[in-house]
Amino acid sequence: MSTKGDNEFYWSDAPEPHTGRRREMLKKYPHIKELFTFNPMLAISSTFWVILQMFVAFNIHRVFEYFESPFASWSVFVLVTYFVGATIAHGLFLAIHELTHYLAFKSKAANNIAAFIANIPIVLPYAMSFKYYHALHHWSQGKDGVDADIPLESEAKLFTGVFGKFIWYINQIFFYALRPMFVKKMNLDAWTIANIIFQLSAMGVCIYFMSWYGLFYLLLSLVFAGGLHPTSGHFIAEHYVFDEGQETYSYYGPLNLVTYNVGYHNEHHDFPYIPGKRLPELRKLAPEYYENLKSYDSYLKVIYRFISDKSITLFSRTKRNQ
Repeated sequence: MSTKGDNEFYWSDAPEPHTGRRREMLKKYPHIKELFTFNPMLAISSTFWVILQMFVAFNIHRVFEYFESPFASWSVFVLVTYFVGATIAHGLFLAIHELTHYLAFKSKAANNIAAFIANIPIVLPYAMSFKYYHALHHWSQGKDGVDADIPLESEAKLFTGVFGKFIWYINQIFFYALRPMFVKKMNLDAWTIANIIFQLSAMGVCIYFMSWYGLFYLLLSLVFAGGLHPTSGHFIAEHYVFDEGQETYSYYGPLNLVTYNVGYHNEHHDFPYIPGKRLPELRKLAPEYYENLKSYDSYLKVIYRFISDKSITLFSRTKRNQ
């Protein structure tokens, strides 16, 4: 049961929906466990994206050498950053998401190292802190004071109306980066410290050999990837309550191809140890558990409705005390 007042979140006195559905599905379809595999291609594909992103970053200054007009140079720079850089950056966000679920290799260390490599174009050390807070999001979905995926009350009160929600939407990357420290303090462990040392060392070497245009390309790619880019619609599509009574939503559109099937979000929360590559198989194996749930086929439609619909606000998330 969920309740919601004006300028309040939905409050539920029921457990999060995924644990119970997981038990029921495994009882009915025990062979789901055959999908609990590893996908080494995840590490290979993410490393390819890192190489491509850094190649562009190291060469983006050539745009300013090729075009005489500053307007033409900056126009091409922005277009390349948006269509190439932001797409790769968001793909790497989701590659790290998969790797922090230990879905590439049996060894946790191997997954962490692959996540370190995928982290390089993201500039700041991100992988291990994401792993910590994302685990809390899964195992304490919606829990007040624990799940940092939910906006702060101050965020929800400040960014209201069409204009406020638009400003929040295009700056999501900053809220997702800074919000967790206001929700729950994270203790540094050895892997987090290693992530910091590795990332600062890698970026130190890159910045030494790379032009400032390259660094700006990487940073602007992140801003676009976490805001104006269509792939960022998944941040909203996954858990904002567009239909009362449902707190997790899946997306079955083409952008799953560059986001490691993160759109299969009900499926992912039900079985977080199934690689994204195999989540479509889960849906086909047990269609009755997903066909009646509200889902999306367009992130752009989700973004438009979120911004334009007055009934949907940053309070449109489900919280629980248990």
